[in-house]
Amino acid sequence: MHIPDHQTMQMKRYLILLLLQLSCTVALYAQTDTVYPGSCHLNTALLKPGLRQYLVYHQWPQVNTVLQFSYWMRDVSIEQKNGQQVYVIRQHWYTQDTSRYKTFLSLNSTKDFTPLYHSSRGGGKVTAYNWSNARIAGADTVQGNAQRDFELSFDRPNYNWHLDIETFEMLPLAAGKSFAINFYDAGLSPPEFVLYKVSGSEILHTLDNREVDCWKLFTTGADPSGKVYSQTYWISKKGHELLKEEDEYDGKYRYKIKLPGLTPDILEKFKL
Repeated sequence: MHIPDHQTMQMKRYLILLLLQLSCTVALYAQTDTVYPGSCHLNTALLKPGLRQYLVYHQWPQVNTVLQFSYWMRDVSIEQKNGQQVYVIRQHWYTQDTSRYKTFLSLNSTKDFTPLYHSSRGGGKVTAYNWSNARIAGADTVQGNAQRDFELSFDRPNYNWHLDIETFEMLPLAAGKSFAINFYDAGLSPPEFVLYKVSGSEILHTLDNREVDCWKLFTTGADPSGKVYSQTYWISKKGHELLKEEDEYDGKYRYKIKLPGLTPDILEKFKL
């Protein structure tokens, strides 16, 4: 009977461990959906036209007498632009400080939510970009565009990170699912895949103490300085609405709460 020597046994153990590690890695990635324009993960039929309004507030646990508030409006419509049907998403971010007011305009394909255009105005600065699957470039037709000369080529299509809420609402959320979404924040560092995991579900109590069953979508990471952050999103299982968000970063918290449909449209009252 042949008895394997010590070196042969060590090699077999090494190969077994390597195969186990590879199988675990394959299983991990098999459970993670890679999401980008063209991957067919987003169900654009779930993104309905209409006005969404959010109360956004910051909390510093060590300061128990102060909260910082802002008010976000995100208006989604479907329009014809240059012969193409597109989502048009207009955002307004209000605070008590005029200098911090911002407005955004984004155009996306109704087919797969591919970004086509994005602009922002606020703090005396204008930025505007034409966006495609292959590149993003400063829009030379927008007066005063501070990013007129900006250009970046992509190796893969990506989604507009300023529309993360709308993107999450179109995901096929389910227990145990994970999504690596190729997001890009216009004008900044190159796109990157961000991992989001369905961490469980939870019942939220809304108006009239109505119970709404929600998926909890979670992500964590670190900013360029190495400070760790985490974000959790509550998205209703039935209506695919993002109802609540809680972020933790550098010892402070940020919350977003979707306001009910009875909330007044404040834009109608402004005298422009």
